[in-house]
Amino acid sequence: MSTRRRFTAGVVAIALLGALGPASAAPRDTIVFGCAVSLTGSLAAEGKLTREGYDFWMRYVNSHGGIRVGQTAYNVDIKYADDESTAQTTAKQVESLITDQHVDFILGPYASGPTFAAASVAEKHKIPMTDSAGAAERIFNQGYRYTFGVLSPARKYLVGIIEFAVKRSPKPRTVAISAAGDAFSLEVQQGAVQSANDHGLHVVYAEHYTDDPASIAAAASAIKAANPDIVLNAGHLQDALAMHRALRDQKVAAKIYGYSVGPDTPEFRNSLGADAQGVVGSAQWSPAVTYKADPGFYATARQYAQAFTKDVGHTPDYHNAEASAAALAFQYAIERAGSKDHEAVRDALAKLDVVTFFGLLKFDTRGLNVFKPMVVNQIQGAKLATIYPYRLSDAPPVYPAPAWTVSQK
Repeated sequence: MSTRRRFTAGVVAIALLGALGPASAAPRDTIVFGCAVSLTGSLAAEGKLTREGYDFWMRYVNSHGGIRVGQTAYNVDIKYADDESTAQTTAKQVESLITDQHVDFILGPYASGPTFAAASVAEKHKIPMTDSAGAAERIFNQGYRYTFGVLSPARKYLVGIIEFAVKRSPKPRTVAISAAGDAFSLEVQQGAVQSANDHGLHVVYAEHYTDDPASIAAAASAIKAANPDIVLNAGHLQDALAMHRALRDQKVAAKIYGYSVGPDTPEFRNSLGADAQGVVGSAQWSPAVTYKADPGFYATARQYAQAFTKDVGHTPDYHNAEASAAALAFQYAIERAGSKDHEAVRDALAKLDVVTFFGLLKFDTRGLNVFKPMVVNQIQGAKLATIYPYRLSDAPPVYPAPAWTVSQK
């Protein structure tokens, strides 16, 4: 070969190498997760937060070397389907993700009803699913082997608020506890009634309502007639918004207003404005928690919150965090199993016992995380402050709750 031809061949080879990049930058194989989540419908706000938490974890993994299975590193991809906030659609979409799109694993939807439906499909196909937002124990009392919930159970949701309330001065004596009619909300209410009785509070109201505005207004009217010191609601974001507006319209005067879901979400604070001030909410997590995590993700809640805020554009709430934690549980399980085999990963999830930024990820024999405590947050100005447990508090509580704004109708 002439010198000119050798030179030309060398240039072509170098160009090809430059296009392909170094061997270490070769495309990685991909582990594909499927998730049917509420992108439309009544649960869309919480569904958006759930997806943000999953996607934030995915971007972290892909930018930090992927998930390692033995000597092989895998990228992560998540295929989403809209369940339209209905459990029946959740089941159909999860079935399609498994049989048509052939995803490797399932990430749970938002809310207990859709999660119950998804768990049934995952069980049928023997595919592991981590549950980020279905807290009803009904999900875990079916004998399912493939569903693992990272969040505290529904019955604990309002307990922290009650524990906080009975330490106030003047001490509240009575409590009203309303609930939506779904399984999660009713379990939350049952746990709250039991806790109230255990702490010497007199339960003056404990009924449930339908999603009809007239039913919620009637509940608010009955609560006003009972004149409780504490008003608690077991439901989801739209329930909380509707109930708080109804309480305002009825001019209910209580020392504490607390919700199982709502105050942590930006929509609650933005929609209610000044009338959200002083409202408390149960939370699976806050940036104030002080867990020291094992390696593999952000080590502390504050690190997670700072990185999330920079990446996504808003401060994370617990819906974001619990979704990231559910995905992180898969990351640990797959790496510890050293395999993508469904049974091996399922067994690794069952044995998981790891501290994360979110708290302890550990499951009882049903697949439920009964080991992680909850916190109580309060809306204070533009800030969402953690006020209980006291060792985690980053602001003193506002008590009693402020009066309704003069703009009320």
